[in-house]
Amino acid sequence: MASNNFSLSIPTFKGDHYNSWAIKMKSYLKVMNLWELIESDVELTLLPQNPTAAQIKKRDEEAAKEAKTLSCIHSAVSDGIFTSIMTCESPKEAWSTLKEEFEGNAKTKLMQVLNLKREFEMQRMKGNETIKEYVSKLMSIVNQIRLFGEIFANERVVDKILVSVPEKYESKISSLEDSKDLSKITLVELVNALSAVDQRRLMREEENGGKIEGLLLAKSHYKKMG
Repeated sequence: MASNNFSLSIPTFKGDHYNSWAIKMKSYLKVMNLWELIESDVELTLLPQNPTAAQIKKRDEEAAKEAKTLSCIHSAVSDGIFTSIMTCESPKEAWSTLKEEFEGNAKTKLMQVLNLKREFEMQRMKGNETIKEYVSKLMSIVNQIRLFGEIFANERVVDKILVSVPEKYESKISSLEDSKDLSKITLVELVNALSAVDQRRLMREEENGGKIEGLLLAKSHYKKMG
């Protein structure tokens, strides 16, 4: 059961990024000790003709747990999505309906992965971006690809960065080539190394900004004296 020390907010699905929502929702249901009803599609115990009080209690508990699980799924989707599962009688049926409609079949998933890979290859770093912002954008696409079960190694991200960053990073990359085997450099190492270029640029901009501000103040002072 969920701990009393923290509260969980139920993830809401509005029709986009189904795979991300499904992972969050699965974790939520596991914490609430409800996932087994979806994973194994547990059926309610059939009562005999003359059930005992214990059998009736067990059946009532199972029914309450199933109703709670279905209610959780209902609460986790927007009103527009709810219409797709409103007639489902079990949490397993509701989950399967959402999966079939929004995850798609193998052909649909393949097309989505191909589109994401194409989007990844088309990315270029913008002039006003830092290396960390650019890598964050790349990893957002990569993680979407991984959600479809595709293996996408960080080495591919490293290669992408090395061939797509602007000229201002070339001297740093050249120095890395002299000191390291770039085929073995990790994504974290590369980002940290290239971030130094952004930090130096920021420091220069702050220094130049301070000098300009000082000159303007001095000029204003002389005008007042004149």
